[in-house]
Amino acid sequence: MNRSRERPAGELRPISITRGYTEMTPGSVLIELGRTVVLATASIADTVPRWMRNTNRGWVKAEYAMLPGSGNQRISRSSYTSGRPKEISRLIGRSLRSVVALNKMPDTMVTVDCDVIQADGGTRTAAVNAGWIALHDALEWAVAEGLVATNPLLDRVAAISVGLVGGVALLDLEYEDDIAASVDLNVVMTGRGLLVEVQGTAEQLPFSRAELDELLDLAASGISHIADLQAELVAG
Repeated sequence: MNRSRERPAGELRPISITRGYTEMTPGSVLIELGRTVVLATASIADTVPRWMRNTNRGWVKAEYAMLPGSGNQRISRSSYTSGRPKEISRLIGRSLRSVVALNKMPDTMVTVDCDVIQADGGTRTAAVNAGWIALHDALEWAVAEGLVATNPLLDRVAAISVGLVGGVALLDLEYEDDIAASVDLNVVMTGRGLLVEVQGTAEQLPFSRAELDELLDLAASGISHIADLQAELVAG
């Protein structure tokens, strides 16, 4: 098992979340998940994509990028529009929209930008976790400004990674865990415990249904903790 600092298999990395990290957007959150650091900012516009016009609905989308100095080797800015960042952007967007009543924010669009400042595994899950808080704060601002009548959020949404390393199910994979994993999953769930998305891959040998169930149960325990933390933060 390749676990740094002998962190227990079912334990999350230390989490630090700072709201209002920047002043220029109505929602901004810095999340530190172990050594992974992501900044999520939420901006609001009184417009929607062309295909949504005249539907009396709003929209939530996300953009994800790893900044040039976020990894051991410089990441080119030209990679921002490549397949992987686009796929992760769509994951974050789908996750956030799953808990928003779009019909309660007509002709309003929220864009959540998730920029990875430092990457040590779990960047997309950290982005979902910070992105939800940034979205919440931006929508609260929209209510205060009279842009929407009520906050259209229906629930919280959170995410975590899990995987099998040396036959052991691990929660919240850092980079060294991830590269050693024979199976890895990214799991997104609502605060009520409903599944939003499960991305799973056998990196080496196929895995059993029993192992999948074990990983999902482990993910649910971690997501429950994160969702509770989200609730505490926005209630304060």
